[in-house]
Amino acid sequence: MEETAPTRLGCRLSSCIFALLLTLTTAGWVDPDSPLEAQSTRALTSGDNRQYELVFSDEFEQDGRTFHDGHDPRWTAINKNDYTNAALHYYSDDNVRTANGVLNITTERKENAYKAFNEKTKKFYADKKYIQSGMVQGWNKFCMIGGIIEFSASLPGDPSIGGLWPALWLLGNLARATYVGSSDYMWPFSYDQCTEENRHSQEVNACSRVGHYGMQPGVGRGAPEIDVLEAMQGDHSKLPNTHIRRPYVSASLQVSLYSSILRQHDSNQAIYIE
Repeated sequence: MEETAPTRLGCRLSSCIFALLLTLTTAGWVDPDSPLEAQSTRALTSGDNRQYELVFSDEFEQDGRTFHDGHDPRWTAINKNDYTNAALHYYSDDNVRTANGVLNITTERKENAYKAFNEKTKKFYADKKYIQSGMVQGWNKFCMIGGIIEFSASLPGDPSIGGLWPALWLLGNLARATYVGSSDYMWPFSYDQCTEENRHSQEVNACSRVGHYGMQPGVGRGAPEIDVLEAMQGDHSKLPNTHIRRPYVSASLQVSLYSSILRQHDSNQAIYIE
């Protein structure tokens, strides 16, 4: 048998199949509805001849599933204000459910009055929003340290009409999306060497001689981000200060090294750091 490498996750978010391949994990998280051809795959990367086995999948074939906190072992639909990037919507767990073999996230006009929190003043205040939508998270339920992710998604809205920003993305488990304070000095760090220059910028850094919260001393950790897909609709106009025109789809890997030693002054030359 070929060596099993980081393995895969197959699921549907907003009519999506989401697949994740991880190393040395049992198949207890695999959805029985996942087809036989989804049980293994190979990487598209040149030189990687390993076989990847499916270890997590969710096909969302069962109608009527809800994702309120505590309802589902795999996913949680959050129920709170989103103040990331000055968002105009409020996330409700009522806007996420399964029907007709897919997971649907609904966006609608609906007023929400709630207690908001100001991260700068550290004080609560009364606020209202008039758009309600949904976000599904796997935070603190299933974690991966490498592998292959596959999904199939039907994006909402008209590509020529702006206002929506659908996304499928991953965030390190030491931070949690929309809980902005949890990412302070955690996102998007992945640096694991001690440099006095920036040790105070990374909450869990390799310079620390004392381990906290069960973490080893002298090991740098953080919450990198992988945006597999982010979409922006709109008319065919340029984004400010760029050559990019709407509508567009982007993907990104967000990590921080934070050392002047590793900065590259020649933009035409790539640096590879292991």
